[in-house]
Amino acid sequence: MLKAAHKWLMPYLSQRRDRSAKPVTDVMLAVCDHFEPFHHTDKAGAMRRMEQWHDKLPNILDSGVDHDGQKPRHTFFYPVEQYDQDVLQSLTELCVGSRNEVEIHLHHDKDTAENFCAAIQRGKADLRDHGLLGSDATGAPVFGFIHGNWALDDSDPAGHGCGVRGELAMLKQAGCYADLTMPSAPHRTQAPIVNRLYYSRSTPNGCSHHRGTWVTALGGSTRALREKPDHLLLVQGPLMLDWERRKWGVLPRVENSDLGPANPPSIRRLKHWRNARISVQGVEEWCFIKLHTHGAPEKNQPSVIGDMRRRFHEELHQLAAREGFRLHYVSSRELVNILHAAEDGHGGGDAGPWRDYLYAPPPCLKKMEE
Repeated sequence: MLKAAHKWLMPYLSQRRDRSAKPVTDVMLAVCDHFEPFHHTDKAGAMRRMEQWHDKLPNILDSGVDHDGQKPRHTFFYPVEQYDQDVLQSLTELCVGSRNEVEIHLHHDKDTAENFCAAIQRGKADLRDHGLLGSDATGAPVFGFIHGNWALDDSDPAGHGCGVRGELAMLKQAGCYADLTMPSAPHRTQAPIVNRLYYSRSTPNGCSHHRGTWVTALGGSTRALREKPDHLLLVQGPLMLDWERRKWGVLPRVENSDLGPANPPSIRRLKHWRNARISVQGVEEWCFIKLHTHGAPEKNQPSVIGDMRRRFHEELHQLAAREGFRLHYVSSRELVNILHAAEDGHGGGDAGPWRDYLYAPPPCLKKMEE
């Protein structure tokens, strides 16, 4: 139950002690899906899963809108090493119809830097061919990243699932706007930093994301790090102990922001996620909640496109109205845009207008707007 807790428990307790007491005015909620249609199946099975998503996702979208009039967001981190034109076309159509977005997921093992960089460039080109991926002010494609098997920057102590050190700099230079891999607990790759938004400097020693500088709006002290080619933004989801759910009635269970088959979203969990107070320092009233899931396999679908998720959104709207906070459904790109707006001194009011602050929507969505 507390596997790998020696890495994150003390940082969690320290972070909890220093948690801001400011009331939360804005909640940014992002669901980042390690979306793997080919997981333990063939192409026919992958296409069936896409059909299931096309059939069921509209029910979630019809559960209501947020403060900005936006429906629930779901960001698909697609494993680019499993590219298939038909599956990606179906996913693109799903995104156009639901206003959702696709980012990069990658599994690799015992890899080299050269192969890794080539895979990222190939994945960018493949997704861009489908009108996916946002862009920066120059029009160059940018992407969010989640590392397959959690082993970012060769961080698995057993040596599995990567093989490439200095990965953060390679990602940044390829156009990555942020890594969104953590938390991975109870997996052994869990970093010793929890519940933070921070920049890490890439080193050739691996595990670079185990150290970092918190994103802050105080004097703009981290804004310069955003431009450095060897620094990457890390966006974490909530990780904490849940004393309301105990193993054997004694030990607390781990709340790791995963929407798995046994852990559907709920208002009880939402309050824990909010209490993690993941924010830009100096703008603690803006709370960033990044959830994760593996939503393609059928066993996980009830938590992400079933009645449990619809009910969660309906109850969430009621909670926001009752408690008076502004709810913003965001993609990973929109979350990072709002984060940077706070970093640049635009925090304190309504967070919604900053969704497209630095990085523009993907072409497939912009074309629909036109």
